[in-house]
Amino acid sequence: MQEVAHDFNLLWYLGVYGVLMLGIGIFYSRKIETSEDFILAGKGLGAVVLMGTLMATWMGSGTVTGGQNSMAYSFGIWPAMLYSIASPIGILILYLISDKIRNYGKYTISGILEDKYGKEARVLSSLIIVLAYVGIVSYQLTGLGFVLNVTTGIPVGIGTIIALFLTVFLATIGGLKSVAPTDALSAFIILIGLILGIPAVINAAGGWGEIINTVPESNLTVTGGLTPLQLSGYLLPGLFLLLGDQNMYQRLSSSKGERESKIGSLGWLIGILVMGPGVAIIAFSSRAIFPSIDPGMAFIATTTVVPRFIGGILLASATGFIITTGNSYLLSAATSFTYDFYDEFINPDAPDKKKLIITKITIPILGIISYILIRYFPTILDVQMYAYTVYAAGITPAVLAVFFWDRVNRAGGLSSMISGVVVTLIWEIALKKPYDINSVVVAVPAAVIILIVVTLMTTKSKSKKA
Repeated sequence: MQEVAHDFNLLWYLGVYGVLMLGIGIFYSRKIETSEDFILAGKGLGAVVLMGTLMATWMGSGTVTGGQNSMAYSFGIWPAMLYSIASPIGILILYLISDKIRNYGKYTISGILEDKYGKEARVLSSLIIVLAYVGIVSYQLTGLGFVLNVTTGIPVGIGTIIALFLTVFLATIGGLKSVAPTDALSAFIILIGLILGIPAVINAAGGWGEIINTVPESNLTVTGGLTPLQLSGYLLPGLFLLLGDQNMYQRLSSSKGERESKIGSLGWLIGILVMGPGVAIIAFSSRAIFPSIDPGMAFIATTTVVPRFIGGILLASATGFIITTGNSYLLSAATSFTYDFYDEFINPDAPDKKKLIITKITIPILGIISYILIRYFPTILDVQMYAYTVYAAGITPAVLAVFFWDRVNRAGGLSSMISGVVVTLIWEIALKKPYDINSVVVAVPAAVIILIVVTLMTTKSKSKKA
């Protein structure tokens, strides 16, 4: 058994990365003139920047401290690999509808839902988006707290406060106009870090054979000791979040054109096929080196046992994962508040610059709420599954129906959204997750079934009246 040894010198790598991100963010923030610049980068993202921002946004702290990381450390390499399959499936589906997404021209998912299901859908979906995204941001903050703890030894709590400041600042100064280029650079740092880090970590663990001989026997099985329902409860939330994720829709809407959307989506797919399994392999190897640490620390802890240069790149990669996702989801949640609440109900005649100011004010408020929320969940994986499922069950079935089922109607869409959230909250909070099964296993099927049944019933009743 090996203890995690803090290496203060690794902080230099994070410092260089941080200064670079701040410099790029400030440079692009000077080009902000309108809300469209702030929220959709003026619809001017090229294919390379688009694929980079898609990769970096999707692979956040949920990957390096939850997701593949925690799955590989806690349950084994195969459950983590299965977890990694969900994202490519979701990306392929979004690729098929990327033209439709861009042509819709909406700032938010709620705008799309309002077109199909009415104003009530806009209000309800906005509440769900803010609720879920605040949860997602919360574990980004703790993730960076882990990074700073490893490098400097400062308590995770203090590191989380530092993460809150950095994430809010980067999200506020320039919106997507500055977030997208920093995302793109981070994505390529992440890829380089994983390519260098995988062989170095395996070597530090004594080789693949030694890893297999050291980890618990259950970690070598396909399910990692989980029942099929428990495993499904981990695999499905990310897929259904991705399929309806406002962040991804906004980025696809921000491209220069349909060609850039398609190329960017394909590049995103290729990058994810490297990133997800790469993190899983490193975290699985970490179990052989650090058999009793917090699962959320698995990936980050390995930076202390490899050559310092590689460790520094890995830490910069982890920071890239976390910061880019955190500021993206903060920006998206604030956008929902501005356009789906403030613009609709408080000040419908607000000028564009006023909306821009409201969005920038909302970002730090939501950041503070995110910081408070993470204190009420025992692990990053727990809050990740909760946030993903609230969104996956409450939003995704209704959104996908807009693109794939012309017959769906207002009653079906609204019923699906309400039932998805209600079932999630009852399962997670009132029933306290029976049999240790995540709520997605019951909430998403319930939302889909209700969407179909209510649509068919109300359509039939209308035809009879006619």
